[in-house]
Amino acid sequence: MAVRRIVNYPAEILEHKCKEVVKFDKKLGKVLDDMYDTMIEFDGVGLAAPQIGLDARIAVVDIDDESGTIEMINPVILEQQGEQTGPEGCLSFPGLYGEVTRPNYVRIEAFDRKGRKYTLEAEEFLARAIQHEIDHLDGILFTSKVTRYLKEDELEGVEGE
Repeated sequence: MAVRRIVNYPAEILEHKCKEVVKFDKKLGKVLDDMYDTMIEFDGVGLAAPQIGLDARIAVVDIDDESGTIEMINPVILEQQGEQTGPEGCLSFPGLYGEVTRPNYVRIEAFDRKGRKYTLEAEEFLARAIQHEIDHLDGILFTSKVTRYLKEDELEGVEGE
């Protein structure tokens, strides 16, 4: 288990578009494993490479449901539908939470650690988590989408992303 240090805002890497991954090798597998361990250690449901200081289009999501751990390399959003509003947090903004509106459904295309392309559809909380992480890869922070910041007592059951 290798837990990496979380990069906190206002680190510059959090606000720029990450580079495409071109090598699918053991090093990439190690990065994905470390990202998963780091996400779990810090109680998150998602983590993007810039949050551990890497300029790469890599993200992991695990909302603790039947979908399991989703590894996204070079993800692209193909379709979004509907609307949902709910609380979000971010491991790069410790203790900060806000209400964010996002599409309720998302269909993405990405690669797995072996370089195989796949398509994934998600709704509700999983769709929210996936979109939050893809935003990170484009240098978009959840704080730019917050409609209202939340106080501690409004946070019943909110997970960090």
